Amino acid sequence: MSCLLVHTPLSLACRRPTIPLCAAARNPLGAVRPATSIGKTGGRLVILGSGWAGLKLLGGINTKDYEVLMIAPRNHFVFTPLLASTSVGTLEFRTITEPVRHHNRKALYHQAWCDSIDLTTRSLTCMPALPDHTQPFTLSYDKLVIAVGAYSNTFGIPGVEQHGFFLKEISHAQRVRARIIECFEMASEPNCSEDDQWKLLSFAVVGGGPTGVEFSAELHDFIKDDLRRLYPSLINKAQITVYDVAEKILGSFDDALADYATQKFAREGIKIRTKTFIRKVEKNKLVLTDGTEIPFGVLVWATGLTATPLIRNLSPAAHSSSHRLVTDDYLRVLDLDGTPIPDVYACGDCATIKGNELPATAQVASQQGIWLRKHLNKVPRNEMGQPMAYIGGWKAIMETPNESKLPKGIRGYLAWLAWRSAYLYKSVSARNMVLIPITW
Repeated sequence: MSCLLVHTPLSLACRRPTIPLCAAARNPLGAVRPATSIGKTGGRLVILGSGWAGLKLLGGINTKDYEVLMIAPRNHFVFTPLLASTSVGTLEFRTITEPVRHHNRKALYHQAWCDSIDLTTRSLTCMPALPDHTQPFTLSYDKLVIAVGAYSNTFGIPGVEQHGFFLKEISHAQRVRARIIECFEMASEPNCSEDDQWKLLSFAVVGGGPTGVEFSAELHDFIKDDLRRLYPSLINKAQITVYDVAEKILGSFDDALADYATQKFAREGIKIRTKTFIRKVEKNKLVLTDGTEIPFGVLVWATGLTATPLIRNLSPAAHSSSHRLVTDDYLRVLDLDGTPIPDVYACGDCATIKGNELPATAQVASQQGIWLRKHLNKVPRNEMGQPMAYIGGWKAIMETPNESKLPKGIRGYLAWLAWRSAYLYKSVSARNMVLIPITW
């Protein structure tokens, strides 16, 4: 029950209820057949994931032609670029979340993980992401959009998951904030030695990309502007260090902008240790490959992304060297022969366009979700955003388009204004557009 879609390609730009299929959707042998949604010429459109790509697709999809169903373990959207701000209290958590059900009231939503996809029978096996709900269910699709995102990449280094913090979810930011305050409280205890104070107030950030840099900048401002008043005797012992295996931080940015951020960090006392390789993580210490042990009070791990088990195990889909699904310019998932798999699309961090690998960022995922929505609604759309990063002290860096008459890179206060304006504009709801500047 699919229709032919023809227009310009996009050359730029989980595990777990819901209702089982009704008896009419199964044959006597129990096999799932393709969905037939009465009155919906496009059939059932299933969206996996409630992140940037999934939510942008959900927001304006034509529910007159499609029976739209979103499946995701998280029943809300998270404005991930501002997670670092919430982890230090610059913003409150409620200002960067949006309930999925409010975004398209005519669509259905099931809080569940998708465990497996059968491309032959066009069926999904899912498991509820709710307490005391352990009964898996199966449903079918006519069109499928895979936008499940990716996991934080630990590169198989032992101890990272046990002793480090990630920044992918609201719960992660909450734990980071609680641990920062806990370290200052423990360091202020009368029986805490000066040596232990230095260890507790050593904050390690592994990863010199935008997430690691922005968190380091936010943490520095938090310590300098807020915690200084609460723990004046401890501030001089607080130390932030950014670790990366590359030769410099912000490798995806223009060299001049990356150098500007490095110099800004140096002036603020944030240490940068590049070409540093970690062998393992133990409780409260990093162990480098040369045997050096570095104590820490808080470890934030922001080294990049890796594919989820659902993506890795999807067959016969083609995968890139980084295990992302490979799509054509129309975001259609390709099989091992390079042929589009019928009615299966992928976008966001879990996928890459063949011959045009774009970075796994919120901007790209958002724009792909918008483009795919327009594609499925038969209206083309194409736009790209520019990389930007906050580096602390009301300063930011932002790249500009090659065809722009502006300088190649904008830095400082002007870039900070553009950074905040862009994130405010991209806020999903009018409510958050009001709350964010109030709490900022």
